[in-house]
Amino acid sequence: MTTEPALPDATDTADTEDRHFRSPVSFVRRGSRLQGRRQQAWDELSDRFVVDVPRDEADTSVHPDYVFDATAEFGRTAPLVVEIGSGLGEAVTHAAEANPDKDFLAVEVYLPGLAQTLQRIGQKGLTNVRVVQANAPEVLTTMLPAGSVDEVWVFFPDPWHKTRHHKRRLVKESFAELVARVLVPGGTWRLATDWSDYAVQMREVLDASSLFGNLHAGERAGADSPLTRVRREGLENKAPEDDVDERGGWAPRFEGRTLTSFENKAHQAGRLIFDLAYRRV
Repeated sequence: MTTEPALPDATDTADTEDRHFRSPVSFVRRGSRLQGRRQQAWDELSDRFVVDVPRDEADTSVHPDYVFDATAEFGRTAPLVVEIGSGLGEAVTHAAEANPDKDFLAVEVYLPGLAQTLQRIGQKGLTNVRVVQANAPEVLTTMLPAGSVDEVWVFFPDPWHKTRHHKRRLVKESFAELVARVLVPGGTWRLATDWSDYAVQMREVLDASSLFGNLHAGERAGADSPLTRVRREGLENKAPEDDVDERGGWAPRFEGRTLTSFENKAHQAGRLIFDLAYRRV
């Protein structure tokens, strides 16, 4: 979840960083210093709850030979939910507390976010959450076994607003194939964003995929569509358009997603939330 100021334009970064942009990364990297309670949480809880993955080229890479064993890690066999870009851990720890029969893996590149997640794990006394500092495409390509995940969550990924940066958005055809790889047959991919153009891109990508079926195809269309509202009411600082979204397909708000501080800021800014839910065919 995008909860911190972004770094300067990635076009100004070094060649080594550009290499990682060839495949979309989970979320924009930010500062990695830990202080105060976050440092304390990391010192006290990282040995138990942080998945120590062998690295390849960078500190968020995953060596292609490493495979995550959920049964060994959690000491049981249970449905596994993976959140890509877990931010400060609000959603994943809330869900883990409400669903003790499920196991959760939080994937995030932002170290202070992972430390904050550990702090929440400790406060709630959770045992069914693990966190990993890793780039999502690598997690989905080699780290997670095929057909091992019951749900994948991508909530509020970095929107990369500039048109020339849209290629860096996480949700695209190649990423959908990776999500499909790790999901069990009938598994669910849940997505949410507060930007309409990214929501449309997500819907286009997944509707075009033979690997997924929309769980809410045709729902919330026309006047009931949040996209229609954005267009007609001129939200997101866009000029009003009399363009009705006849397609729909938007899911109702996922009840399992707690109202995070980031989502609350989106509401306060007058932006609408777009939810999508697809089943692995």
